[in-house]
Amino acid sequence: MKLKKKDIFFQTLENMADTVVQAADYFSQHVSNLQDVLEFANEMKKYESQCDTYTHTIITELNKTFITPIERDDIMDLTTSMDDVMDGLEATASRFYMYNLGKPDEYMVQFAEILRQSAYEIQKAIHLLSQKKLLAIREYTIRLNDLENQGDELLRICIKDLFATVSDPILLIKKKEIYERLETTTDTCEDVANMLESIIMRNS
Repeated sequence: MKLKKKDIFFQTLENMADTVVQAADYFSQHVSNLQDVLEFANEMKKYESQCDTYTHTIITELNKTFITPIERDDIMDLTTSMDDVMDGLEATASRFYMYNLGKPDEYMVQFAEILRQSAYEIQKAIHLLSQKKLLAIREYTIRLNDLENQGDELLRICIKDLFATVSDPILLIKKKEIYERLETTTDTCEDVANMLESIIMRNS
């Protein structure tokens, strides 16, 4: 019996989610023990380029496919929001290099862990979407919302601590931007959850 080939859209979305997980894992591992900041930035750039390739595949396929497994807009929105997560990780990594930021602090490590967990929740949800197990996805969207709340709370704590402890204005600007960028990336993970929620609503 020949196995039915997986739909190109679901397959590419899965590939994309898998790449986001690999990137978030790599990011989290290296932020907690950053040795070579240039290599770190370059490696994250490779993951980001890979995601861009998947985005391109989706756009190309949408332009030539008449019937899609879920709404065209939903496919495009999901692709864009996962790409935003990857862009956020990559942009943060490149700033460690541009700002010559030596050792990431404990707050950055905590953000990286929130993002790593979020990436895994996205991956599980996207794989369930491929299997059309829509209602099972909700467990993961709830977790993503919870992780985003943790990101909000962490931003409040670290900005308060930053202004209380760092007197060098240049260092303060660098760190504040990195914290905010990390928190914005947790928001983009929640955007993926919101897209998934609307797909569940429309299709179940």
